Amino acid sequence: MTDNEYPAPPAYPPYAQFGAPAPEPAQPQSYPASHRTRARRPVALLAAAAIVAAVVGGGSAALVGELTSGRADSGQSTPVQNVSAKGGGVSAVANAVSPSIVEIKAATASGQSTGSGVIVTGDGEVITNNHVVAGADEVKVTLSDGTSKTAKVVGTDPGKDLALIKIQDAKGLKAAKLGDSGKLRVGDQVVAIGSPEGLTGTVTSGIVSALNRDVTVAKEQGQGGGGQDQQGQRQRGFSQWPFEFGGNQYNGDTGSSKTTYKAIQTDASLNPGNSGGALINMNGEIIGINSAMYNAGASDTAGSVGLGFAIPVNTVKADLAKLRAGGSGA
Repeated sequence: MTDNEYPAPPAYPPYAQFGAPAPEPAQPQSYPASHRTRARRPVALLAAAAIVAAVVGGGSAALVGELTSGRADSGQSTPVQNVSAKGGGVSAVANAVSPSIVEIKAATASGQSTGSGVIVTGDGEVITNNHVVAGADEVKVTLSDGTSKTAKVVGTDPGKDLALIKIQDAKGLKAAKLGDSGKLRVGDQVVAIGSPEGLTGTVTSGIVSALNRDVTVAKEQGQGGGGQDQQGQRQRGFSQWPFEFGGNQYNGDTGSSKTTYKAIQTDASLNPGNSGGALINMNGEIIGINSAMYNAGASDTAGSVGLGFAIPVNTVKADLAKLRAGGSGA
């Protein structure tokens, strides 16, 4: 047999030469493994983006989770946080602090003074302005729930225009939390609560518009003090206290006996009857005792023009022990 007579070798496919099994028949629209890997990458990237978004913020995570729904399932739902639930603003402050604010009516020989006060102990200690209770023969306190009780004056400090009264037979009252007025900054939001014109529990809000203002007020020390102008205001039920600021007098004559203190200035609306009430920060802490307001008109009934003053709470805290001991009295 010649060479030409030998049969030709079988036409083995290349994979047979390496001992590899024959592949299965090709399926329609099949792609190499490398292509299938690339096809899955966008889903993986979206899943990764969903994880990152969950860290950054609930709203973005919810959006990405919706986009990847049915394509990438981590087995866990993405929590969505409502940002607006982080703080309740003025309403939350008012709800928390209002039970600690009282209305005060002090009867004197010359009339009646209406003001406000802040409960500082559960057994009925209340801080207010000296000019609200000075010379009082009788003091009545109305709590936030409408209950009326008798109180007595424990101590006064006319030099700081502060007074401490004690509600009789009181227990279980909600004491306000005293903050730190030294941390205040101009522009901080504040809330005022008091009884302007006898409207118990009135809430207003604004900002701290200035700090360390030198405010001069009449140094009322007892019955009949404060001059005829103040006595007339008492007879009409107002507690609009005359004061001096920037070299000018407001709301009447401050008289010859005066005292000056560093005040917090606020544009939160203050009206007659807010004296002795609370100026509060957004953490629900008392940072001042409202004490004076500017009346732009000649009429006693003119409303607030956004220029009010409060005694810093750090001054109050420093004076509490002396007030409990009877105060300075002068």
